[in-house]
Amino acid sequence: METRKGSISVLMLPWLAHGHISAFLELAKRLTEKNFFIYFCSTSINLNSVKKMLPEKYSPSVQLVELHLPSLPELPPHLHTTYGLPPHLMPILKIAFEESKPFFSHILNTLNPDLIMYDFNMPWVSASASLLNIPSVLFFSFGALFTSFAFRFMENPDAEYPFQSIQLHESEKTSLKAMLEFSTNGVKDVDLIRESIKLSRDVMLIKTSTEIEEKYIDYLSMLVKKKVQPVGPLVREIVDEDEDTEVMRFLHKKDESSVVFVAFGSEFFLSNEEREEIAYGLELSRVSFIWVVRFPVGEKTTVEEALPVGFLDRVGDVGMVVEGWAPQAKILTHPSTGGFVSHCGWNSVLESIKFGVPIIAMPMHIDQPLNARLVEDVGVGVEVKRDETGRLGRKEIARVIRRIVVEKHGMEVRNKARELSEKMAMKEVEEIDEVVEEMVRLSGKRK
Repeated sequence: METRKGSISVLMLPWLAHGHISAFLELAKRLTEKNFFIYFCSTSINLNSVKKMLPEKYSPSVQLVELHLPSLPELPPHLHTTYGLPPHLMPILKIAFEESKPFFSHILNTLNPDLIMYDFNMPWVSASASLLNIPSVLFFSFGALFTSFAFRFMENPDAEYPFQSIQLHESEKTSLKAMLEFSTNGVKDVDLIRESIKLSRDVMLIKTSTEIEEKYIDYLSMLVKKKVQPVGPLVREIVDEDEDTEVMRFLHKKDESSVVFVAFGSEFFLSNEEREEIAYGLELSRVSFIWVVRFPVGEKTTVEEALPVGFLDRVGDVGMVVEGWAPQAKILTHPSTGGFVSHCGWNSVLESIKFGVPIIAMPMHIDQPLNARLVEDVGVGVEVKRDETGRLGRKEIARVIRRIVVEKHGMEVRNKARELSEKMAMKEVEEIDEVVEEMVRLSGKRK
């Protein structure tokens, strides 16, 4: 496949996580509409998923490029992704990814793109590009609040974050510190992030909207001493009207805004204790629900075994438990959906705001606690508070669900979410145009 005449070619390499890949792919789609040609690079198992997410109309402008990871005995090719990856294999995946550098260099030399777009943990991509005089730009699929908080924290863990309404509990700070100091082959993640930011040419892109994060975008720009350009929420368009009719039939029978959708993303797995508290919380709330329950690849557990004894019989037609996957966007856009019990992964937060659905925030790790504080701060959700030991409690879960779905406060939050949704949609066109301007300017620097 050859690039279109006159188009700017961009090689994209996201981290091997579903949330990162989907963010890069949505940006790719929007750039193709502005006369860009995209080489989309990932592992074979991830590219299989990308094919399903890429409508036919984009195929002339997006070429999928396979990145070979070295073959390791404990990491067969179907595990060359974070999706469903057992947590103990994450360090092995990071090592394999680091060892793919020679394969990527070959791809780079062969394709010779005008521009490279890379992720938060791969400064070696930018270093390889500079050898060929190819401009490279970092694209963060985290929000500006989390990115600025983490950057400030990297420089000085004891420094106060300047926005007083946004703070982490001590246990959450400990968790963030452990994440940033995690090392692969002796190199800390914090150093990879710092170097990735430093090497991004003139500007870095970030998946957010000025409508919800303007002050954090400005603060981040000041910290990194670069222009920080928002690309908008990049929520995937809804396709395939026929998918999962059983879920849709369940929703069709329910009253408007009466159902909560419960899902914790593609890469986090609840502990048995968390799953039990959520189950009893849903039961106590007496609110209709659709709950997506997931297990790591290879774990031999049934839904019945994973939930409290008798739970499915007791909730009956009030709730529906789905194993593995459900059409999240279609559920969130259904008029019967009145709330989203979410881990507050950044993609889910933006999707929920875009579709005007209030968030019942139940953050677990990484950026999610800060995303949950932002959700409350901008008025589009309520966080489920943990006890002093950091545990979830069924009564608190039930209380917050009822506050959003049953009580008057829920209508105020719903109205705020819909108002923000409209503002974000109006701003997104402008933000993509600004991204295009930056990309054209950068590609023109290559002589």
